[in-house]
Amino acid sequence: MEVLESAAFWIGLGTIVWVNLLLSGDNAVVIALAARSLPVEQQRLAVFWGSAGAIVLRFVLTVFAVTLLGIPWLRLIGGLLLLLIGVKLLAPKDDEPEVASHDNLWSAVRIILLADLVMSLDNVIAVAAAAGAAAPGPEFENTRYLLLGLGLSISVPIVILGSVMTLRIMKRFPIIVFLGASLLGWIAGDLMVTDPAVADRIAEQAGWLREGHAASIACALLVVALGTRKKWLPGQAA
Repeated sequence: MEVLESAAFWIGLGTIVWVNLLLSGDNAVVIALAARSLPVEQQRLAVFWGSAGAIVLRFVLTVFAVTLLGIPWLRLIGGLLLLLIGVKLLAPKDDEPEVASHDNLWSAVRIILLADLVMSLDNVIAVAAAAGAAAPGPEFENTRYLLLGLGLSISVPIVILGSVMTLRIMKRFPIIVFLGASLLGWIAGDLMVTDPAVADRIAEQAGWLREGHAASIACALLVVALGTRKKWLPGQAA
């Protein structure tokens, strides 16, 4: 396939995997907690079936989100939500969530799937936006879904099978999270200026917002500024 020879395709795939890994730390913790009371053999089965179900669930939700982002004004709304997600990523995290463990295999799998559904709104929006940025036009529709399928198939199992290890890596190397939040801001800026409701007007009156990536740069800086503001306020140091 010619698309596999494109640098943009591999950059887009890497972006989807990176964004999904960054935003799935809490999901990994929930999975570990839900399966912790199972025997070792059943823990592996719970993680396997939970992983398989999560991939399918995440793909369906993200495809739906990608379709919605083609409607006028929704890319603007999605961009604003993405800014909030980026700020949330840099904000101090609460303690480990309370999740009941289960000694029954399928009960644990059900909890894993339910947790992934409830906690995946930010992942779905961010991954859909990343796929749209990597393949922005209707002529790239098949590429967009290929990127989604590959990106989610790679990243979701890493998160689930790596479980708490994924979270620990991010805590040990906080620069990963910092750069990831900036990336979300960058994508948000691109998403908003390409909304069908405003794209033509921006191209006519403020083309530099897209050609010079000014909107993306501004949104990336905004996410960092808002996400780290507590560290610079008196009495608010982390």
